[in-house]
This record gives sequence, C-alpha cells and structure tokens, in this order.
Amino acid sequence: MRVAAIDCGTNAVRLLIADVSGDKLTDVARRMEIVRLGEGVDRTGMLAPAAIERTRHALLGYAAEIAELGVTAVRMCATSASRDASNAQDFRDMVRGVLGVDPEVITGEEEAQLSYLGAVQGLSAEGPYLVYDLGGGSTEFVTGTRAISVNIGCVRMTERHLHSDPPTPAELAAAEADIVAAVDTALAAVGGRQARTLVGLAGTVTTVAALAHNLEVYDSARIHHSRVEASDVTRVTQELLGMTVAERRALPVMHPGRADVIGAGALIMQIIQERSGQSAVIASEHDILDGIAFGLTTD
Repeated sequence: MRVAAIDCGTNAVRLLIADVSGDKLTDVARRMEIVRLGEGVDRTGMLAPAAIERTRHALLGYAAEIAELGVTAVRMCATSASRDASNAQDFRDMVRGVLGVDPEVITGEEEAQLSYLGAVQGLSAEGPYLVYDLGGGSTEFVTGTRAISVNIGCVRMTERHLHSDPPTPAELAAAEADIVAAVDTALAAVGGRQARTLVGLAGTVTTVAALAHNLEVYDSARIHHSRVEASDVTRVTQELLGMTVAERRALPVMHPGRADVIGAGALIMQIIQERSGQSAVIASEHDILDGIAFGLTTD
C-alpha cells in the first residue's frame, strides 16, 4: 500500500511517501520545508496570513508529488501551532482546498504516541524507552502508554525569551527556568527517569547529532540511530548559543530556516538530557511521519 503522511508543525511541514507492508515501511520520498506556520502564535494566538500562505505553497508541491507517485491514501496531521490558534479554521480550509483531505489537528498526547510508534521501529537499543519529539511549539514525551505534551519548542522559546543575537545570559536564564519546569513536569507525568534509553526526534535533535559527529554534510544514514553522548549535547548547545544567527547559518549541516531557533532547541535538548539523568541520546530520523504512515494501513 503506497501512502502519504504529512506532518505540519510549528516550524516545518514534512512529507513521507512510503510503501507499507505489514510492519515494514519502505521510503519512496521524504521532503521537508521550513514554513514557520507558528510564527507569532505564542504572542498573538493566531496564525499569520503570511504563514498560512507559505504552508499552502509547500503543500501545493507535495500534492503534485503525491499525484505523480500514485499514492492511494493521504493523511495530514497538524500539531502545536494549529492547536493553539484562534483562526485554525482558515488553515483547515486551505489544506482541504489543496490536498482534498481535512487535516487532523491532533492532541499533544496523540502526537506523542504517533512519534513513539515511528521512533521505536527497528530500534535495537534496550528498553524501556523515553522518546521525546522536540518541535517548534511543543515537545512531546512518551514512554509506551504514557504521554504528555508541554509547550516548550524551539520557536516558542526563541520568541518568548531569546531576543538578542547571540542571546544574553539573562535571556538564557529565563529560558532555562521555563524549560526546566516543563521538563520536570513531563518526566514526572510519564515516569521518564525510569527509562533505560533516551530517544530524541525531529530537526533540532538530528542537527545537533550531525554537529556532534562533526559531519561535513548532512547524512541521514549516519545520523539515524546514532548515539550522542551527554557531554557532546552540552558542548554543541553552548557553541550554538554563543554564535550569531549568521554564524549558525554558515555551518555546513544547518538548514538555513533552522538557524535562528536552533539555539533554543539545543537548550531544550540539553536540559532534557540533564533532568532525565541519561548519559546519551539516540537520534532517530524516524518519527511521527512514520507513525502516521503506519496508522494509514490500519484505518
């Protein structure tokens, strides 16, 4: 069965076209566009018309590829920004017009379970697992059947706290206090400190992994299921927070649309590492997209 899964978050909209047979998923195409759908949502409570238009443009390209590759089922899940926005109906109407399907505005707990399903497929590390999905507006934590979503993400924390370039010590202290409180709440809710293996998902995690491994070019095969030591997470985070946006953008593995928010994302990643007591994190390229795709075969 050839399916298309689309994940629309606060920062990026991503597409996976895959052939699914039983519990085996074979990639046909993976795409990612930085659209910053959640720009300003934390402050205004609304999706900006320009952000909706950027997302529409990306989805038009995805729709063409879906048609060209003979997809038989499409599912789009929208996450943090579309949950928070007062004008989310405008976004839903746009998606229906472009894709011909309604976006599912899923809860944080549903997002976490889909991320967990995608992340643990083919993972050889010893469980139980604590999986976190570090997004633009929220971060999801899940351990098997227990899940929680908290409103810390790379875009939200940047817009809320990190206004200087590079951020000042006072800004970093305010962000850290916000993040620590949310992470401690999440870990207590899901029993995260009892996990044997920490697994991190999404663009912040894979970018930090690429930097920790000193890659000259972004290489998904080398990043997927690679182990990043806690000391390297801290080192890369502090390096990123000390850089200007222009300096981050010049890094060879950095997506240009991520450069302005990667500092806040890395700080969230570092604090999760510290507060969970884990010595390392496993970076996974498989995440909510894979969970959405698997779910299409059981609907």
